[in-house]
Amino acid sequence: MEKQNLKSGFVTIIGRPNVGKSTLVNQIMGRKIAIMSDKPQTTRNKIRAIYTDPARGQVVFIDTPGIHRPKSKLGSYMMDMTLTSLNEVDLILYLIDVTKEFGPGEEFILEQLNQVKGTPTYLILNKIDLVEPEALLPIIDNYRTRASFAEIIPLSAKHGNNMETLLDHVYAILPAGPNYYPVDQTTDYPEGFIVAELIREKILDVMREEVPHSIAVVIDSMKQGDINPKTVSISAIIYVERNSQKGIIIGKNGSMLKEIGQKAREDIEKLLGTRTYLELWVKVEEDWRNKDHLLKELGYTIIE
Repeated sequence: MEKQNLKSGFVTIIGRPNVGKSTLVNQIMGRKIAIMSDKPQTTRNKIRAIYTDPARGQVVFIDTPGIHRPKSKLGSYMMDMTLTSLNEVDLILYLIDVTKEFGPGEEFILEQLNQVKGTPTYLILNKIDLVEPEALLPIIDNYRTRASFAEIIPLSAKHGNNMETLLDHVYAILPAGPNYYPVDQTTDYPEGFIVAELIREKILDVMREEVPHSIAVVIDSMKQGDINPKTVSISAIIYVERNSQKGIIIGKNGSMLKEIGQKAREDIEKLLGTRTYLELWVKVEEDWRNKDHLLKELGYTIIE
């Protein structure tokens, strides 16, 4: 295919928390770009995954935070970021979990979509492997009466069912254009951001209390050969909001922090392709989710 026939564009993925947006991004990319957890509000930033097909062009998929009712300034930031993305892209993928009942959260999202002018939306029915095929028909009929969708595509993000169909429809609707990024680039976030996210993912994996929503991870330093020429040395700070949470994260005799470090290091070494020395520190910043200056220090740009 000639270069002038290539397509390119930006595609945002929206939906309620835990519908499988990050799983879909990782499935499309064939590798982990976005962290995953069964806990709501896992994704806090817009994660851009760059998918390049040499024959068809480049798609920048934007994984957004799950749409929910904000309970803090951080939550408001996340919702502003998600909703503003609807008018900044070439295509919207609205992902729903077909195993969940239709509720007020879906009503709110559909209200937002009906206010978007000129941007096509695909309704993506996820987790079809968990229901009988005939169960999809009333779901489709319900959504069709509430909004206009350019396409309705059932799939399983976890198992990869119907991924090629999704990509075919994405490329079909995107405009002609050149690649925005080098063909071998898979995200535009720096390695430090991804490393911090991998650490946060492991905290989400091992914690079973309210602590996960009260944490943030910042990379303090990341150096090659600081200890060994073939080793990357990483120092990261885990922020929590209360002293009691600090004790939970550290665990008895440091056992919890050690487990988090071991699990994170495995994924970080896969990402960097080298041995890693990881040092974790836990710091208390009271109510950081509601303090503008702390949110900015932690990498969250507040939208006024």
